[in-house]
Amino acid sequence: MPSELRSPRLAVLIDADNASAKIADGLFEEIAKIGEASVRRIYGDFSNARSRGWADILSKHAIIPQQQFAYTTGKNASDITLVIDAMDLLHSGRFDGFCLVSSDSDFTRLAARIREQGVDVFGFGEQKTPESFRQACRRFVYTENLLAGTATIQDAGSRSTPLQPPDAATPIIKKVITQMESEDGWVALGEVGRQLANLASDFDPRTFGFRKLSDLVRKTNSFEIDEPKGRSMRIRVKPAAAPASKGRNPRRPARSGPAGGSAPKT
Repeated sequence: MPSELRSPRLAVLIDADNASAKIADGLFEEIAKIGEASVRRIYGDFSNARSRGWADILSKHAIIPQQQFAYTTGKNASDITLVIDAMDLLHSGRFDGFCLVSSDSDFTRLAARIREQGVDVFGFGEQKTPESFRQACRRFVYTENLLAGTATIQDAGSRSTPLQPPDAATPIIKKVITQMESEDGWVALGEVGRQLANLASDFDPRTFGFRKLSDLVRKTNSFEIDEPKGRSMRIRVKPAAAPASKGRNPRRPARSGPAGGSAPKT
């Protein structure tokens, strides 16, 4: 009998010094959408108040702590240990992807090296994470979108305090549509979503206050939408509005003198 298809096997490596314990529930819910978190390790000095919050939830998510005492100020033994473990796990050949949880740009080279091996890297960090690390990952998720299971996103799709306003997404969506081949300008929304992920690893509708890309597109009011019955949704860029005419009404000729056309008497 053929073997049962399994989910991608993932190694989750958390930098406790650069990730808040408040994201734990949302983090593992998000990772479950990608695959199976086979390895779950966290690195830090858990005697330090900054990392102590993780100690209370390690057992809940079956995370294995890797204690690293800060013997010398300014030297980050946790980062070094995380990198060593990542390379050991990579060369074991047992994993389909790595989840690196940190906002530290020091892991940029690690992410790039793993991807060079043909293995996917999924990054998780705060919005302040440097672009170099975000773009080194196949996909990057802002941890602010994971807080409390994104409880601030309403059922209708809109969020009261998004990380960015909806219209901030318009330029990159337009860029993707421009790059796609289409005779009449219409493109499938699903294909737009795939191209967005390729162009910007950190693009996420939740950043702009919406769960779904379709809701975000509607809110921007910058695209025409076509939803044919029984077919996928399509969009295209709205044509630019014609500029309003300025100056005198052309239907009303100018008059050079008083009524009747005669020149004034002197």
